[in-house]
Amino acid sequence: MWRLLAVFLVLVGLLGAARDTVLFDTDSGLFGDDGAALVMLLRSPAQVAVQAISIVPGNVWAPQGAEYMFHILSLLKRAQTTVAMGADGPLIHTAAMARESERRWGALSYIGAFAQDAAAVIPAPGSKLSARKPRHDAVNLLISEIERHPGEVTILALGPMTNIALALRLKPEIETKIKRIVFMGGNIRVAGNASNAAEFNFWFDPEAARIVLRSRIPLKTMFGLDICNLARIRKPEFDQIAAVRTPLTELFREDLGNRYPAFLKKPDATGYLWDSLAAAYLLDPDFVTRSESRYLDVQTSWGQFYGSTVPLDRRVAPEATPVTVMFALDFKRVFALYKDRLTRLD
Repeated sequence: MWRLLAVFLVLVGLLGAARDTVLFDTDSGLFGDDGAALVMLLRSPAQVAVQAISIVPGNVWAPQGAEYMFHILSLLKRAQTTVAMGADGPLIHTAAMARESERRWGALSYIGAFAQDAAAVIPAPGSKLSARKPRHDAVNLLISEIERHPGEVTILALGPMTNIALALRLKPEIETKIKRIVFMGGNIRVAGNASNAAEFNFWFDPEAARIVLRSRIPLKTMFGLDICNLARIRKPEFDQIAAVRTPLTELFREDLGNRYPAFLKKPDATGYLWDSLAAAYLLDPDFVTRSESRYLDVQTSWGQFYGSTVPLDRRVAPEATPVTVMFALDFKRVFALYKDRLTRLD
């Protein structure tokens, strides 16, 4: 009996040790790729333990992002998950700068929260505003979790990296205590999707992205537009998930069907997995078929190339660690994982 109990406790310990301890930093919209990423991780408890969700401005302002996260958590019956807001806005970038950029250099493809009312918070379609309120200490929460679990925490960064940059500036010593950061952002060989030069997450807060890329975090894994552009969702893939009727797939159907990319209105539209790719990497890294190691930086001089990803001059950041940049993938494999997690019955 005692031997069986000992074996059981060892197995439990091994399973716990194998799980990735994750801090989920997001600029979530209604569902999109951030919501899908959260669902994938929370429905993979043997592989991932999501310690907390920190909200950063990007696609929407933080109070709206928190509201959307609460709605997804309620659908998943995970009300106990900590949700905390951090920065109120980017370190330097402003809506006025974005407007002046358009006046000088032409229309931007996407400006996210800069086009929205920062004070407005609306419920998810068909629901009421959540009774839950987010904490307002996301930056300190990131620091405390990293210090409590040195060498164990994976930061999954799915929006602008403002919260993370602030944490690194407040406590530089945590850089080497982070196990790794896996992030969606940047572009190397392809055009941007905010400006022609820059991917949105880097464009929204270039200074924050620079702080992270120049840091001593031991492992940095980048899912930029180079690989995300290969993970295209079209109407047939949308239909496979929307056909499974659950409250969560109804939210998926509403967002991707009627908002972006609006498959129900434009059957020939194309969407992308984006943030969901970074989440999938925590569950099945072998779907990535090609990657390269590079030292990277971000253009922070305001102009046409603001927010673009550039090579790092290592003389200015000699302690910076390299970035593993993902370039190619097995789409069938990662879509199968995505579909499985989104259509599961809880």
